[in-house]
Amino acid sequence: MGNTKNTTSRRSFLKTSALASGGMLIGFNLFNACKSTAKLPTDLSKLDYKDFNAYIKISPEGKVTIYSVNPEIGQGVKTSMPMIIAEELDVDWNDVHVVQASLDTEHFSNQTAGGSQSIRRSWQPLRETGATAKQMLINAAAAHWGVDAKTCSANSGVITNAKGETLGYGDVVEAAAKLAVPDEVSLKDPKDFNIIGRGKGNVDIDKITSGKPLFGLDYKAEGMVYASVLRPPAFGQILESFDATEAKEISGVIDVITIGDKTRAMLGKGRPNWSVKLSRTDKVVVVGKTTWDVIKGKKAIKATWKKSNEKTKLESTDDHDKKLLRLLDGKRFRTRRKDGDVVKAFAEADKVLERVYESKFLPHNTLEPMNFFADVTADKIHLAGPTQTPESAANAVASLLDRPLEDIHVDLTRMGGGFGRRLYNDYVIEAVEISDAIKKPVKMISTREDDMTTGVYRPACKYKIAASIKDGKLTGYHLKEACVNGNMYGLVPNFFPAGAIANYQVDSVPLRSNITVGAWRAPYTNFLAIAEQSFFDELAEEIGVDRVKLHMDLLDNVKNNPNPNIRYNPDRLQGVLKKVVEKSNYGNTPDGVYQGLSVYYCHNTHVAEVANVIMENNKPVVKKVTCVIDCGIVVNPLGAMNQAKGGVLDGIGHAMYADFSFKNGVPSANNFGNYQLIRMTQTPEIDVHFIESDMAPTGLGEPTLPPVGGAVANAIYKATGKRLYKIPFIKDLESGSGVFS
Repeated sequence: MGNTKNTTSRRSFLKTSALASGGMLIGFNLFNACKSTAKLPTDLSKLDYKDFNAYIKISPEGKVTIYSVNPEIGQGVKTSMPMIIAEELDVDWNDVHVVQASLDTEHFSNQTAGGSQSIRRSWQPLRETGATAKQMLINAAAAHWGVDAKTCSANSGVITNAKGETLGYGDVVEAAAKLAVPDEVSLKDPKDFNIIGRGKGNVDIDKITSGKPLFGLDYKAEGMVYASVLRPPAFGQILESFDATEAKEISGVIDVITIGDKTRAMLGKGRPNWSVKLSRTDKVVVVGKTTWDVIKGKKAIKATWKKSNEKTKLESTDDHDKKLLRLLDGKRFRTRRKDGDVVKAFAEADKVLERVYESKFLPHNTLEPMNFFADVTADKIHLAGPTQTPESAANAVASLLDRPLEDIHVDLTRMGGGFGRRLYNDYVIEAVEISDAIKKPVKMISTREDDMTTGVYRPACKYKIAASIKDGKLTGYHLKEACVNGNMYGLVPNFFPAGAIANYQVDSVPLRSNITVGAWRAPYTNFLAIAEQSFFDELAEEIGVDRVKLHMDLLDNVKNNPNPNIRYNPDRLQGVLKKVVEKSNYGNTPDGVYQGLSVYYCHNTHVAEVANVIMENNKPVVKKVTCVIDCGIVVNPLGAMNQAKGGVLDGIGHAMYADFSFKNGVPSANNFGNYQLIRMTQTPEIDVHFIESDMAPTGLGEPTLPPVGGAVANAIYKATGKRLYKIPFIKDLESGSGVFS
């Protein structure tokens, strides 16, 4: 990777823009300040910049503004992505000011946040952006001195020639902006990084801790009103009638309207934008002067709801459970991968171990409820707020209003959590339809209760896993999945143990439902990892082999029989496994401390975790989790540590406590008073270690979540003698449905 050449023709992520001078810049522009004598203020954001709307701009003082392109949902990309550019640009991080970019499909690509892909997809293009800018600045300085650019170097925003003469970036930025883009640039060797690999604080931390406007709920515009939407209380229902008399009498309520016509028309055009998760019902909207006005007004609405049609069933979790189990026992599967012959392996086996694992629907529970600003006028459509998929939102709005994309401008705000919920732009569409109806700028706001009862959910899912054992060896593995409204995405069947077992098969089948589901942090793997890693623990015990040895032997099988159709790297998976055994002192803990192991690959990252559990008042308590991660180069260790620990905590909380269901289409919980997330007093010590690497970085927002549930389940088994097959674990333990050794 060090000092590799990269031609501009390979920069698919970057886009070109022309300057008035006729020069071309790739994916960025260099900017000069309006005032050549501007005095440097203490706040870099107060510098005067001439903005050409792309990645980089530089003031005469040599200070740099870098636009962060991808949405920030707490995963830290607003800090780490500019760090990559700044590293190759060779500037001091203290001289960098970061600004959130708006949606700009002309200059930027992949302006999304999902799948732990932001850094992975942007690593090379962002490095090239910084390196190209640096080379153009060096070329401009060399031209000024009349010397060969190869005799010049740059460091911390200062260019030096062979004579020791220096020019700052700000001195040559205007000339550099007029130069042609170099065909090739050199990238740094990772050993020479000065910014990447060193912990940097969140660039928004001061605003976050001081309560300055930053999030979607903070966004305000002149003349803006507020709106809150009354949606059906049960999935499968539509609006029949409503009485808004009392609502209109509340001070601050401006109007009560309905929306839905334009949504139905859009849905009627055919398959809608994938990010649209909307029903065809009319919805009642209360418009008012403040958030409190519209929330009070909505509570005063008297609405009557009915089934969407005579055949519609108001669904319940009990029915889902029965149907999913029947599907697992049926024959309607789609085979996702098939190696060898599992039927033959099972027929010839000395023993077949088979287990069923069950998970429920889960809400996303973002700290910031859904909200969005929309201002629809004849000339333009201005959108602003928290979305993980701004380009998809713009496309959906264009379809909704039959307007060209050029009319739509989207500003991105920081998000108070996403976890996959904000991949779906139903709330954006609602805000736009409201603004279009009332002809005013509007902020649509939802409450926690709205989010939990009328939102998008992680699908309920069940797995049946069976393995054949012959002569003390694992000879076959068969995974079956039954899931509400979807199944595992196409890469998952190629994760471990694919390639490790000669006879291996993965089948899936969906259960259709009128309950809206979608991606939830680490889609599908968030529970599949629990099932698989619990199963492997039980399988090792059944075979009579050490759990670590079982995994190491299976990974050796992969190394000895290379398979191009697997996604994981067996060496890297063995690496995290060895390291977690060492760091956790696995198998050598004091009496009363019970350990569970889990090792997993997803989102291009290899992770191993060990959970330490003790018993207090006859209940299991997670006291410590040791987590080892191989995600390649760690761009920002401080942010990476936070991401890793957050994923572990989220995984423990939902595996242990999250209990959510439906009865006649109505969710069982509507706020944190009747839905338990992990509490501060329940958070364990988390010890995180990263494998040192010079490989390109992979994902980190999700990969630590899936394996921790399996580690905890296996530790609880050692503490209680009870195998767990359902989440939440606490309820499974209390119900007695698990299997005791």
